[in-house]
Formats: sequence, C-alpha cells, structure tokens
Amino acid sequence: MAITTIDPKTALVVIDLQNGITAMPGAPVPTADVVENAVGLADAFRARGLPVVLVNVSFAQDFADAVPGRTSQRPPALQLSEGWDRIIDDLDGHAGDIRVTKRNWSAFYGTGLDLQLRRRGVTQIVLAGISTSIGVESTARSAHEHGYHVTIATDAVTDSNADAHKNSVERIFPRLAETGDTADIIAALPAAG
Repeated sequence: MAITTIDPKTALVVIDLQNGITAMPGAPVPTADVVENAVGLADAFRARGLPVVLVNVSFAQDFADAVPGRTSQRPPALQLSEGWDRIIDDLDGHAGDIRVTKRNWSAFYGTGLDLQLRRRGVTQIVLAGISTSIGVESTARSAHEHGYHVTIATDAVTDSNADAHKNSVERIFPRLAETGDTADIIAALPAAG
C-alpha cells in the first residue's frame, strides 16, 4: 500500500545500522544507499521535532545472552569485533535520539521500545535498516500487533538475500504497512511544530 498519510506523532525507527552489520554486503539495495536514505530520514525527523529511535543488536562475545537456540543462526559474516554493535557515525551523536539495544530480531521484544513510543504519544512508525527480512520485518510485525500505523522506507532497507528482501517488500509489508521511498515519506511528514 502506498503512503497515504504520516501521523503528526510519528517516530523513525532505524534497525541495526551499526558497524558490524553495515560492513556486510546489501544485495537488493546497496548498503551505502540505505545509510544515505536513513540519514536523510533521520535529519528530516529531527528537523520537525519527531522522535528518532536508533536500534542496535548486541550480544556477549560468547552469545551467552542471546535467545537460546538462536546462536546457530548468526550470519557467518557477522564479526563481533570491538565496536561491531555501535551505531554508525553518520547516525550517532544526536542527544535527543532514543537508543534501544535488542537481543532478538524484533526491536519490541524484550526492550523498552513500546514504552518509549507510548510515553511520547507516538501512533505511527517509519522503519529503515538492515535486514529487511529479519530485523525490519520482525519489528514491522510487532509494531502492527501493538497497534501502530507502520510505514516502510523501501529504499532505506536491504538484506543479504535478494529473494528474502523481495518477499518482505512485495508480500509481507503490503499486508501490515504502507510503503514508499524516502522522498515520498519526507514529503508527507508534518511541518515542524
């Protein structure tokens, strides 16, 4: 479903744009384009006084705090070197941003994200980030189940698997969200208030 409106109380939620994940290749949308578009969205949200949520995934080096049974699903390219879980410099450094660390696919499960959004009166979220079929899709599903209006910035998400990305964008997202590109979302944002 194409973008029809953006609520006055909308938050941008950026999934896993962190050092170790952005270092992995993005198949359908180049990672550099995802970063550029996510930064553009974040700047537009901040300029309008709308919340920006930066979500990272992190685990202990030995995965002791990961969901049991999920350690074998860690992408082989994911290197847990020092700083792998830090938000990329292009997005980091804004004092007003909300920070959420997750240990699961969804940014809602086991975190304070819902509480942070509800306290700010947020009714809609715009999603960007990596991976389309895992962190972004899981968060979109959870947001929908929590009653938020959901919008996906399709040029600000990517996946290492082109088929999985296509399935999310073409089959899953239209069932629970509106979709559009960064320019359309920015154009639909409410004026600064």
